[in-house]
Amino acid sequence: METGEIGEIAHSAPAQQVYTMGSKKADIQVNVAGIRRTVKNLAHNYSDAQVKVREATSNDPWGPSSTIMSEIADLTYNVVAFTEIMQMVWKRLNDHGKNWRHVYKALMLLEYLIKTGSEKVASQCKENIFVIQTLRDFQHIEDSHDQGLNVREKAKQLVSLLKDDEKLKNERVRALKAKERLAQAQNSLSSDVEFLESPSGTPAHSTTDERGRNRMHSSVSSELENARPQTIGEEELQLQLALAMSREEADQEEARKRSDDVRLQLALSQSQEECKQPQAQASASAWPTSPSSPTPQSHMLDLLDISPEPVADAFDLNFDSANKPSQV
Repeated sequence: METGEIGEIAHSAPAQQVYTMGSKKADIQVNVAGIRRTVKNLAHNYSDAQVKVREATSNDPWGPSSTIMSEIADLTYNVVAFTEIMQMVWKRLNDHGKNWRHVYKALMLLEYLIKTGSEKVASQCKENIFVIQTLRDFQHIEDSHDQGLNVREKAKQLVSLLKDDEKLKNERVRALKAKERLAQAQNSLSSDVEFLESPSGTPAHSTTDERGRNRMHSSVSSELENARPQTIGEEELQLQLALAMSREEADQEEARKRSDDVRLQLALSQSQEECKQPQAQASASAWPTSPSSPTPQSHMLDLLDISPEPVADAFDLNFDSANKPSQV
């Protein structure tokens, strides 16, 4: 080995060691931030939807994953989860300074929700568009870098999208189609991975069953997607129908309880009547009978009076016929 190569290796070794130490330090900081975020979630009793938003808009040095943004977008079709999600998003947008990543990631998430989530997201953003407009002047310098530039540009794009209804409509159609294709690709990829990872001794029909289940799962997912309300009016109608059905079920349950109470009262009264009848009969038999009322003895005498004449004994009949002279 030449002297130059030895010197080059000796020079690169400390740099490699410094890089390794730096990466370990960054990993430790990320882990600490994750632990701190988990403790905050528990302390503030955040819901599952809010926890997902906090994770998607954290200070971690990477953007929110498409998987978690898709999950949050699906949750916006739920009335309760929608309110929780938007509250957390507006809270993140009001951060500043070293938490500039909260703001930038919240804008990224908000853009995704506007395009693929419930239409109520865009409606609420239009009502509070001034909050997004103020972010076009967001400023933050960190390590001699203008970190507010990304926030300003994303805010400008979002304001432009919200003010153009036709563009917003086209972007939603395009984004929803892309999301559906991505879901189908993930389903097919998972089925292929299951097929490749299956043992060699597995029967062929088992992999066919797995593919059939995957196709069924994708068809169910598409049916659920089609069942979602497409407009705000349709969503309100579904909510009213759900409330009406709930009230009807409550009324039916109340009527059923009343009917059970009535049947119980009838059964109790009938049981009381049945208990009173033996007591009345016992008291009637113990009460002295009047002279005019027939007694058991008189009944017996009546039976004796109307009884038929006693029949002659068979021996007497034979004797009479024997002593009677025969006619010639």
